[in-house]
Amino acid sequence: MSKFLPLLYLLAVVFVFQPAYLHAQEQWSADGNAYYEFSEEGIQLVHLLDAKKSTTYLTAEQLIPAGKKEPLQVQSFVVSPDGNDLLLFANTKKVWRDNTRGEYWIFNRSTNKLTQLGAGLPEASLMFAKFSPQGDQVAYVSKNNIYVEDLKTNSYIQITQDGTDRLINGTFDWAYEEEFGTQDGFRWSPDGQRIAYWKLDAKEIRNFLMINNTDSLYAFTIPVEYPKVGLNPSASSIWMYDLKDKKQVEVNIDGDPAQHYIPRMEWLTDASGIIFQRLNRKQNESAIITANAMNGATKIIHRETDAAWIDIKSRWNGGDPSGWDWLENGKSFIWVSEKGGFRQIYRIGLDGTEKLLTEDAFDIIQIDHIDPVNQRIFFSASPDNATQKYLYEIAMRGGKAKRVTPKTASGTNTYRISPNGALAFYTSSTTKHHAYEALVKLPSHQQIQAPKQTYTVPEGTPTATFFTVTTVDGVEMDGWMVKPTDFDPAKKYPVVFYVYGEPASQTVTDNIYSGRNRLYEGDMAEDGYIYISLENRGAPAPKGREWRKSIYRNIGYLNIRDQAMGTKEVLKWDFIDATRVAVWGWSGGGATTLHLLGQYPDIYQTGISIAPVTNQLLYDNIYQERYMGLPQENESDFIRGSAITYAKDVRGNLLLIHGTGDDNVHYQNAEVYINELVKHGIPFQMMSYPNRSHSINEGEGTSDHLSKTFTNFLKAHCIPGGRD
Repeated sequence: MSKFLPLLYLLAVVFVFQPAYLHAQEQWSADGNAYYEFSEEGIQLVHLLDAKKSTTYLTAEQLIPAGKKEPLQVQSFVVSPDGNDLLLFANTKKVWRDNTRGEYWIFNRSTNKLTQLGAGLPEASLMFAKFSPQGDQVAYVSKNNIYVEDLKTNSYIQITQDGTDRLINGTFDWAYEEEFGTQDGFRWSPDGQRIAYWKLDAKEIRNFLMINNTDSLYAFTIPVEYPKVGLNPSASSIWMYDLKDKKQVEVNIDGDPAQHYIPRMEWLTDASGIIFQRLNRKQNESAIITANAMNGATKIIHRETDAAWIDIKSRWNGGDPSGWDWLENGKSFIWVSEKGGFRQIYRIGLDGTEKLLTEDAFDIIQIDHIDPVNQRIFFSASPDNATQKYLYEIAMRGGKAKRVTPKTASGTNTYRISPNGALAFYTSSTTKHHAYEALVKLPSHQQIQAPKQTYTVPEGTPTATFFTVTTVDGVEMDGWMVKPTDFDPAKKYPVVFYVYGEPASQTVTDNIYSGRNRLYEGDMAEDGYIYISLENRGAPAPKGREWRKSIYRNIGYLNIRDQAMGTKEVLKWDFIDATRVAVWGWSGGGATTLHLLGQYPDIYQTGISIAPVTNQLLYDNIYQERYMGLPQENESDFIRGSAITYAKDVRGNLLLIHGTGDDNVHYQNAEVYINELVKHGIPFQMMSYPNRSHSINEGEGTSDHLSKTFTNFLKAHCIPGGRD
């Protein structure tokens, strides 16, 4: 389930903290002291320590193809290993959720020539192009086949021949991309002699048909290959292609290929083979396996099991599972595991030996940088406050971690660290102040350049403050609260709860976005609402394995009880009006909203549920089975955990919102839930948005209409303002 869409409007704010191009269209220089980025002049090489050395690497005029008047609409670029060529991704098209298909062009600085790759292939069909390590070739995907193009001759070879819409080479199906974060499905060997790639066989995956009633005289269907809960995933395998011998080798992976997942794969540093992670169908057994490049023979070097599930690298790497974190010149690598009770860093050797590196009894949040030269690892953590984040360092030999972020800092502190580990762009954020990307030295944290942008909340503006409540079950929950502008503790105010509640995302974090709700038309604090969010067990907060994994087979029950019992504690406060209690959420939060209205109708009078999963058996298999098991074994847990089970008990004011073109949480979820409400004679209001996706932001006027609909319903049924 998307980690970002549930927070789409919560995180949207009226000011912009950073240029949109900066992270998507930027590349560090090899020495880590400079980076390439887009500017109005073209592509700049920006030197961090000596601005006088900054130069225009490629002008805007050089981005104009021969015979054209306008420059390419470039989304991103990569500089070749020798710095002479630029690989430009332009005129892009959306695939599932991101613009990953389009045109690729090479600009050669020596010849000053701009050349399009893939001549003769279908228009704008190229995906994930990347240089060979030597920079003389580029490989890419087109129509689920992989191609390799020679940059001297611009001739290309097709290394897979069987690609179709159901046999996928070099990229992934909908579910893999959504739930593992995998997109680019092939890897160059370090010597440039081979390409390893995923092959997914989706022939047995049924299409879910979305219907478009508005864009033609007769309705038509839009098929999405979508494996529902309980059904097999796409069969996955790994292959290696030898560019010299033009031979394919399939990796020998035991078992049924439709009963495992392979979310990670990279080459060994000496190019003798690959290393990959295999998860079983339930995602609670992990094996790290190496495979020989010559014959595909495999060897398991590490195993791990968990009573709940095992997270992969995307959890602690910003959603990206790619890359293998090598140490000791490829003899060992970094691994992250929760088997010790916390998310901790281990070193695993290719011989299977294992050593715990982070000995502290607290979670890492993410690995920020591995610095082999200085033998240290930078990672983020927050041992004492799960709403915050700070940078730590630890020696590669292991031991106790040392905080790098100054003790004077609070809130959420994030870093983009240069390849040499000596410099970092540092962003600090609290509910009152945001400073975007100061340049600091590491590990001293000495600031050498001021932040690129800063924002301070105007004096007197209500901001989120943090609190904890302890429920009748003994669960301590973090929360934030925004009080009305002219708050009077002698009055009673309506309260609006923002919820998510599932393992994909936190809602209670200390940063400038907390407590903001762009979905509301106007100002909630000015209108007299108290706005609150509570963090239940199962949320991915740095509170230890037990906190996060207690939700296993308990989504729709444990998280809902936590929210309700936490709300009961809040309702004890003298300034809360227990007769005006509203709740809203999106996606997983939409489901949580329906659960709260159905399971605890005595607490919540009003709910706004956007794009909810109403029946867990209707969602995709990777996400739902990871956290709930297999319905063939424990279907009763899925039924108990589905909002539709409690629809008959809804008593409050309900607004249900869904896009009919939602390829993530299908509109089917709204319709089956509506049927249940109708069956039991329960009144509700419904707003469907034709052909809109899970984000409900396509089409002229959509976002404004959604905001107005949300606000009007809330004001009508949870009347704002303090009462004596």
